[in-house]
Amino acid sequence: MTAEGTLLVTARRAPARVVNPGLLGATLVLLGGLVISAVPESSWVSHIPLRHTMPGRMTGLTVVVTGLALMSVAWVRLWRAAGRHQVDLGAVRRATLIWCAPLLLAPPLFSRDGWSYAAQGELTHIGLSPYVWGPGILRGPIVEAVDPRWMLTPTPYGPLPLLWGSSALHFVQSPWALVVAHRLLALIGLALLAWALPRLAAWTRYDAAFVSALVLPCPLLLAHGVGGLHNDLLMVGLAAVALVLAAERGWLLGAVAGGLAASVKVPGGLVCVGVALLSLPVAATTWQRLVRLGQVGAASVATLVGVGEWAGVGIGWVHALGVPGTVRTPLSITTTIGYLVPGAHVAGELVALGVVAWVALRWPTGSAEAGLRATALIMTVTVVLSPVVHPWYPLWCLPLVAACHLRGRWLAVLVWFSFALGITAPLDSELRGLYVAIALTITLVVGVAIGLTWAVRPSALPVPRAPAPRSVRA
Repeated sequence: MTAEGTLLVTARRAPARVVNPGLLGATLVLLGGLVISAVPESSWVSHIPLRHTMPGRMTGLTVVVTGLALMSVAWVRLWRAAGRHQVDLGAVRRATLIWCAPLLLAPPLFSRDGWSYAAQGELTHIGLSPYVWGPGILRGPIVEAVDPRWMLTPTPYGPLPLLWGSSALHFVQSPWALVVAHRLLALIGLALLAWALPRLAAWTRYDAAFVSALVLPCPLLLAHGVGGLHNDLLMVGLAAVALVLAAERGWLLGAVAGGLAASVKVPGGLVCVGVALLSLPVAATTWQRLVRLGQVGAASVATLVGVGEWAGVGIGWVHALGVPGTVRTPLSITTTIGYLVPGAHVAGELVALGVVAWVALRWPTGSAEAGLRATALIMTVTVVLSPVVHPWYPLWCLPLVAACHLRGRWLAVLVWFSFALGITAPLDSELRGLYVAIALTITLVVGVAIGLTWAVRPSALPVPRAPAPRSVRA
């Protein structure tokens, strides 16, 4: 008997485990999210009594953290079972879909960005560029839940989400429905990852089910990618597809997919370095590298510009790239050091650019595996040294790093960060000034973290075998 029965909704031979902890956890996150998340004042959710008292908010936070803990437990069980070949790739994908289901109708969780996406789609729809205008010029429910700090600022995102949001307004009108539409866009990113990860894993002779179990239902991805519906999930999904297309169909299609990744968020275009490297012959010369990088860059930029023209916003994103830098985030190492050493964030950006240049000119070529590892490296360095790092930014790199066949302590670090960044999601900006809520949430999170950290210690991690050849195209 496989472990699938205990991981999915029912278990034929284990009637005591009828409810999947992942599904139950996601349901609790949905219910608690209705209490603690920002919503338009005109919506029925805003009138839930628990939202307006401190004990009610505390109850909502407790429910959310409990839900995230249950999802984390289910995730640990799933990748352990996958590592022991007790569940297959199909079971991992089905479990992910089941755990995502309750989150589909939730408000944007742990961040107000989803409401900003809806407002930016409205601006695009009425012919006003979000690269020039902020949501503050709109009136009505569409802007009631937008974070005040972004009301008057242009968007730093690429044109693809704007095009999606504008198109959604042909079918739906309410802010909540628009948020659901943007969550569907995040699910497209999840589907792209589900398709690409087994192929990337095959390049490093890794088990497809194990890699997919590490990534697809992990707390980081479900909490911030699906629950928070951040564009980063779509960006990394397109980046992963770009590598696969470059290896299987040629550099041109890979470059187009890389341009689409950049049209979600500009850092997605870094995948084009990996596309160029894996499409070159072995031991390519510097001139060959430069030529291919130019070809891939031209195709990806043309794609990015084309999407902008289709959306009617052109290349206005260039002028808005500095908007994220107006926020100081404690997860940014260079910004934190910058409080003591002026200019540290600039030095960090220069080092990141240096790493990208070194990889482009010195990294091995002619190998799909080398292209994957190069992309994972430059994405990781970019996140680590970025002057702004939100909890969902590691989505840029963790899915790609997971396919690189890490072992021992490195695998434990990957798993721990995937867990920690997900379980701490309730410590978002909505808790500003609510010190009792912050203290309670930290206490709950630390308690859960202590228990699950023991479960992901290096000695407890499975060592999955290489995949069977037929699983590569699963």
